[in-house]
Amino acid sequence: MKLSVVIVNYNVYYFLEQCLLSLFRATEGIETEVFVVDNHSQDDSVRNLHKRFARRIKLIESNHNLGFARANNIAIRQASGEYVLLLNPDTFVSETAIVQVLDFMDSHPNAGAAGVQMHNSDGTLARESRRGLPTPWVSLLKMCGFSNRYYMSHLSWDEPGRIEVMSGAFMMLRRTVIDKVGMLDEDFFMYGEDIDLSSRILKGGYENWYVPAKIVHYKGESTQKTSFRYVHVFYQAMLIFFRKHYGHLSFLITMPIKTAIYGRALIALFQMQYHRLRKSLGFFDRRQKTPIYMFVGSRPMLNKCRRLAFRKGLEARFARTLAEVEPCDYLVYDTDSFSYGEIIEVAGRDTGGVRPLIGTYSRETRVLITPFEVIV
Repeated sequence: MKLSVVIVNYNVYYFLEQCLLSLFRATEGIETEVFVVDNHSQDDSVRNLHKRFARRIKLIESNHNLGFARANNIAIRQASGEYVLLLNPDTFVSETAIVQVLDFMDSHPNAGAAGVQMHNSDGTLARESRRGLPTPWVSLLKMCGFSNRYYMSHLSWDEPGRIEVMSGAFMMLRRTVIDKVGMLDEDFFMYGEDIDLSSRILKGGYENWYVPAKIVHYKGESTQKTSFRYVHVFYQAMLIFFRKHYGHLSFLITMPIKTAIYGRALIALFQMQYHRLRKSLGFFDRRQKTPIYMFVGSRPMLNKCRRLAFRKGLEARFARTLAEVEPCDYLVYDTDSFSYGEIIEVAGRDTGGVRPLIGTYSRETRVLITPFEVIV
């Protein structure tokens, strides 16, 4: 088996469905097994996965939310691939991304793992595609607003380069390296486990690489980032990593970092409570304008989307070609007319103006997906 793909799902079925469809295109001709670990979703994910993909995936149904690290490890133990890809469900990959990364790994035997060129939901480049280790000095600089070192801004976006930390949204791992340095640390419930594993790969004598293969990451569609639990889990992960890797350092060095972590957590909680208080007292932000959806694709797709827009009361415009596209808030691509690679390429072009957010529509699923909502 060449490749084992592991995807952990939690209440994001429609994003997962799109992720799987793009993955199947990208792994055509590659001996691949796909594991989906469902973390006790309440959105009918399991039922839909059985119905749509029973013969194409290996589904593991958990009775509890195990967290990201533990859920991935369950599948990794069963995986038989030469490489193991950890992939977030709120992503889609270009048709050439998997082959490009596998070819790179095959030709670089000391590469323990690789990350890719991630794009945000408006097509811009995601800085977390290339990261440095959050050493005490780098962490302090980042918390003070100086993040160029952490995001390794000196590297080219268009060429492979050695990095220190890959994102857990797309992490290609060599199986022999996992066997040597270990799987994800289950002390991390969510967040930080990718940094920890990246660090252990480097300490094991291997290299971590950035490969300019393109994907889109919607960033945390399965996480409520305005919740107290998110703030607690995120900053707790930072403390776990710091204690594990730098707890041996002098108190005079560690104290400022720990203070900064607690300080950032308190600020985040204060901001969250402030916005909730304003809302409870009736102070609302200015009413947002109605978003404009621009649908581009084939005539059959446009006909279906006209009916969808009418039924859902969307302010919509329609175009057969990209040359006819007008300014909009969401540019919705027909995934039967455009490849995922073409969508990423078009969205990534810097036109100098405000970029529309990426939307997709599949005639097969009849689902409209945007970064913030799914319309069925």
